[in-house]
Amino acid sequence: MTDKKRLDFWQIWNMSFGFLGIQFGWALQMANMSAIYEYLGARADQIPILWLAAPLTGLLVQPIIGHASDRTWNRLGRRRPYFLTGAILSSLALVLMPRVSALWMAAGLLWILDASINISMEPFRAFVADMLPEEQRTRGFAMQSSFIGLGAVVASALPWLLTNLFHVGTGGGGHIPLTFRLSFYIGAAAFFGAVMWTVATTREYPPDDLAAFRKMKAERTVLRENAREILDSIGAMPQTMKQLAWVQIATWLGLFCMWLYFPVAVGHNVFGAPDEKSPLYTQGIEWAGICFGMYSAVCFVWSFVLPVLARTLGRKATHSLCLLCGAAGLISVAVIHNKFLLLFSMTGVGIAWASILAMPYVILAGSLPAEKTGVYMGIFNFFIVTPEIIASLGFGWVMAHLLNNNRLAAVVAGGVFFAVAAVLMQRVKDVAVVTPRAAAAGVETSPLA
Repeated sequence: MTDKKRLDFWQIWNMSFGFLGIQFGWALQMANMSAIYEYLGARADQIPILWLAAPLTGLLVQPIIGHASDRTWNRLGRRRPYFLTGAILSSLALVLMPRVSALWMAAGLLWILDASINISMEPFRAFVADMLPEEQRTRGFAMQSSFIGLGAVVASALPWLLTNLFHVGTGGGGHIPLTFRLSFYIGAAAFFGAVMWTVATTREYPPDDLAAFRKMKAERTVLRENAREILDSIGAMPQTMKQLAWVQIATWLGLFCMWLYFPVAVGHNVFGAPDEKSPLYTQGIEWAGICFGMYSAVCFVWSFVLPVLARTLGRKATHSLCLLCGAAGLISVAVIHNKFLLLFSMTGVGIAWASILAMPYVILAGSLPAEKTGVYMGIFNFFIVTPEIIASLGFGWVMAHLLNNNRLAAVVAGGVFFAVAAVLMQRVKDVAVVTPRAAAAGVETSPLA
């Protein structure tokens, strides 16, 4: 097995910087797609099914890309070819998205955008386990979280910044305001540039036995064999991964509720817009972007606190505490009518988001066999996308028949799911045990039992 050297701060910075660009793609999508759908005529109960592309492409693409990247080695390395391919395709989709003129066009392009972002994103998770020794993985995933937070701050706030700081008008023709279109163009450039930085500044470890690796790759090019190996890996999931699955399911149900309905709830319920054509609606969506930027800013700052907190409280307790902060933030939205108070609610969400992006993956990485890190990271994504698929297919009915299309009620439901995830986290076995001496030195040990 390759002896992995400890990397310095700037090496970890370089290998994580691509996530800044990836988050531009995700943040623009999360903050603006529901509004784009409503601009194009969608009802509140239609929004979940229109978001089906996001979880379904993750379900299909991430395990395949994870498996393929485990078995790739060329001039660019193992994971970097996928970073680059996904960045090119995602940037093109971001340029095209705000120019759509019909619902079916927006929904179809979202499929392409999500598939492309997943091609870049999944190998980045395995990249940390590839490049860093066990004692540096918490720092590596926390660094990714910090870039995710920083990228999301800027991307989420772009429409508001263009309107209020750069005084860009909302006109210019088409269904989508000009500020939204320019934001997507800027995001495309940021996505490609940040990923290229990581590709250009980071070198990967080659397989331990390159000849044996190439022989294995040649013997396993049949799709059926690859599919069988993925299914076998699912059947042999470590116990820790199975326990984390329930935490992820509850967590991402909560996040999906927030992403789908928080921006449009702010436009309708806080700003009081009578319909999507009202200037108040656009102002509300732009302010929701500021709110998303707020939770992302908190995520950026909190990601530096996480390693210290995890060493003090333990990783399980840290994640549960952060999820409860997120639950309080979302539930509080129900009683807030002042737009500035929403920023306090998003502080709790930002604390949860920083932990969601790091703690489950740190705990998971310590339980995985090194030769299957990529495929298991892809399979782990099942427990993110499966609840989102369920919500996409069924939450429209809930909105229409149980919640009376009340967007705020959907946001509160997200907070309840966060609280459930916090409780489930206490059932997880963290196989990496931190001893007092190791904690004092910032080192984690991973016993076999």
